[in-house]
Amino acid sequence: MSTVPAPRPRLRVLTANVLGPANAAWEDRLPVLARTLRGARPDIAALQEVPARDLGVVIDLLGEGYHLTPFSRTADDGIGAVLATRWPHRVLTEIDQRDPARAGELPWASTLLVHVATPVGDVVVAHHKPSWPFPWEDARERQAVAAARAVEEHVGDAHAVMLGDLDAAPDAASVLFLRGRRPVDGFSVCYQDAWETVHPGEAGFTFDALNPLVRRGEVATAVSRRIDYVLVRSGAHGPTLQVTSCERLFTAAEGDVWASDHFGVLAELAEPDHVPGTWGEPDPR
Repeated sequence: MSTVPAPRPRLRVLTANVLGPANAAWEDRLPVLARTLRGARPDIAALQEVPARDLGVVIDLLGEGYHLTPFSRTADDGIGAVLATRWPHRVLTEIDQRDPARAGELPWASTLLVHVATPVGDVVVAHHKPSWPFPWEDARERQAVAAARAVEEHVGDAHAVMLGDLDAAPDAASVLFLRGRRPVDGFSVCYQDAWETVHPGEAGFTFDALNPLVRRGEVATAVSRRIDYVLVRSGAHGPTLQVTSCERLFTAAEGDVWASDHFGVLAELAEPDHVPGTWGEPDPR
């Protein structure tokens, strides 16, 4: 008598820039954001442009039952980033990614690393927010390298994911480095891009000029880009977690209300059916 294998544990991982209260139509957008984020049921959520000094707003967005750690620094109005996990997490480090020599640097440019025990095993989560100005790809590359070095220092035998609004398209130097396409100063890593894994060849824009909040915003002349990511760290034999699904959130208006100028990214990750670097059972087909 054959037995049906038990379903593999899954981990739902989300990143979303929610275009916080100082921006257009927040009171209208907040319930739309909350309905979508709560409906996504993330186990791990990296939120940007949220009131990091008022975690009640984060609870409004995600619901109760999350363990929250905001970035240490915020803008003058309290806007910053927050990492939320369904299970208790331990902060490993926070890297101050600001460049004091650059005027206009994002006050909360940082990488927050935490360790969390999940159904798929121990996971190091890096919530990464680099500098945003378009010409500053040199800074974003340096910040990506610093973030990746920190993960390598702390990961041990755990899985690792990197999440965030990276303000860089897939062919930018910082993202090419993270995706294993190029080394920097003799150092290289390889993270699997969840969107690319599930939707190869699809643009998957997360900052889309079709969105009226983009057209009304401060970078209205910009072309559509994919700049928000869920990235899964690879070991010697590839990603240690399997990307089983990936979708965008907020891609259409609810009524006439668009939730944010960014689309969120939600990925589902699972333990592989056999450990990378080993052979599995023969395929019965």
